Amino acid sequence: MTQQTPLRRVALALAATGLPVLPLRAGKAPFGNCRTCADNACGGRPNMKTAGPCQCADVCHAWAAATTDPRVLTSPPWTAAWRRAVCVAYHPGAAGLTVVDLDDAAAVTWARETLPATRTVETTRGQHWIYRGAMPSHNAVRPGVDIKSSMSYARWLGPGTGTMTALPDVVRTLAMREPAAARPAPHGVSVPARFGGGDCRHRTPAYLERGIAMAEQRITDASSAVHATVYRTFLAVLSTHGRCSCLTEAHMARLFSAAQAKGESARHCADAWTNARTALGM
Repeated sequence: MTQQTPLRRVALALAATGLPVLPLRAGKAPFGNCRTCADNACGGRPNMKTAGPCQCADVCHAWAAATTDPRVLTSPPWTAAWRRAVCVAYHPGAAGLTVVDLDDAAAVTWARETLPATRTVETTRGQHWIYRGAMPSHNAVRPGVDIKSSMSYARWLGPGTGTMTALPDVVRTLAMREPAAARPAPHGVSVPARFGGGDCRHRTPAYLERGIAMAEQRITDASSAVHATVYRTFLAVLSTHGRCSCLTEAHMARLFSAAQAKGESARHCADAWTNARTALGM
């Protein structure tokens, strides 16, 4: 019995629950493609759940190698890989999941103040927040935060704690980029004093105040891609607060002021705000 045998046992147990798994080598990276699959000459494995056109029996194509098939997991090429593996990974998107990877304490604090509670898993430096629902993966959506779902993999670090909840809009909007051709906004932006008009879902006014303050700080802290940061911040604010009656023109002015202090023009702010509302169907 080799030291890596327990990893294969873990992988088989996870696969039996419907979670597609794969081994990771030293450095927490997937195994490289075999000679036949080098540079994806075989056509790759584009399908999220199956092997696709590539019939290679080896542990190839990174996240696309993830499988629930015990025959594959115990085949000779995979057995050899498990002997060299350092941990088990899984493909969240193929299981209908999204992992918000929080890489440090500051990111964890942001998540606790911004995101709906869900199942959490402790990592070496932070936490994984796991939601039901798949979406495109995206790295560095904000400092210390990556989104791992479709066409990505996450390390298995245990079942975690808490009840898994549905993927919220605020996470989806973090990965959204402003359309290349922005809709022109009117020169004089006229916004009602109250944006949504619906019932307020927030427990206290402090929740909104904290959210606006964090949004201002996120814009202020941007050291690059300021316009994209402004747009994603507007998306996050509107997705959380834009459909109830608590968001006012004064809050919008604070966000615009923070963006303009980073060099954004009033017109760019108005365009980003309009595009964010359009993306959210508001």
